[in-house]
Amino acid sequence: MIAIVTGASSGIGYEVCAQLRDLGYIVYGLSRRGTAPEGVNGCVCDVTDETAVKACIDGIAAANGRIDLLIANAGMGISGPIELTSDADARNLIDVNFYGQWYAAKAVLPYMRAQAGAAGSAVKPGTIVFTSSVAAPIAIPYQAFYSASKAAVNSLALALRNEVSGYGIRVCAVMPGDSGTGFTDARRKTAGSDAYPRCERAVSSMEKDERNGIAPAKVASVIVRAAGKKNPAPLYVAGFKYRLLLTLYNILPARLAVWLVGKVY
Repeated sequence: MIAIVTGASSGIGYEVCAQLRDLGYIVYGLSRRGTAPEGVNGCVCDVTDETAVKACIDGIAAANGRIDLLIANAGMGISGPIELTSDADARNLIDVNFYGQWYAAKAVLPYMRAQAGAAGSAVKPGTIVFTSSVAAPIAIPYQAFYSASKAAVNSLALALRNEVSGYGIRVCAVMPGDSGTGFTDARRKTAGSDAYPRCERAVSSMEKDERNGIAPAKVASVIVRAAGKKNPAPLYVAGFKYRLLLTLYNILPARLAVWLVGKVY
C-alpha cells in the first residue's frame, strides 16, 4: 500500500507518517524540508508549486505502479484583524492551506481513476483525506483567513467526494480542534493596533488553547482511522470536546452561536 502525506516534517503530518508506516504502508512524506520519521521516504516539495507537486507524485506513481492513499495535510496559520492583514500573508496562507491540498489531490486522481478502471485489478481505487479544522465551520475572530481556507478545504472535499464516487475513490476531511504542534509558534501575527484592542488577548488565548490541546498523535490516529474505512463519513471531528462544541454551535440560532464565539475571544 502506497501512501503520500503532505506537511510531513512535523506535527500531525509527521505522526500520520509514523502511524501509516507502522501499519505496513510504504509512506512518502512531502515537505519543504524533506524530513520525515525513520522508515518514511522524505521528499522535498513545496506544495504551493503545482508543477513540483505533480512531478513528485508522478515519480512516486512511476516507482510503485499505484497510489493508494493521499493525506493532504500541509498547512500554516496567520492571525490578526481582517482589515490589517497584508495581501501577501493572506495569499500565502490560501496558497498553502487550500491550493496545496488541491494540487496534491489533483495529481493523484488520474492514478486512482486508472486503478478503478483496471479490469481484474486487485488494486483498489484509493482514498483522499484532507486535513481541515474545527475553525472551518466555526469562524474564529482574528483567524478569519485560516477559517476561510479550511472552509474552502471542506467544500473541496465534499464536492470531490461526489465527483469521484463513481470510480470508488473515497474522499473525506478531518477537522481537528486545538492541537499542540509547532503550528502555534510558526504563526505569522499581525498586531491589532488601537483600532482592535481585543486582538492580542484573543490570539494569546487561542495559543494557550493550542499548546494545551490534543496531542498530534491522537489527531493523527483519527486521520489514519478515517483513511482505513471502506465507507468513510464525509467529515470527522478530532477530539470529543470539539465534537460537542460543534454540535452545540450547529443547533443554536446563528446569531447566538456567533455571539458566543465572540465572547470567548
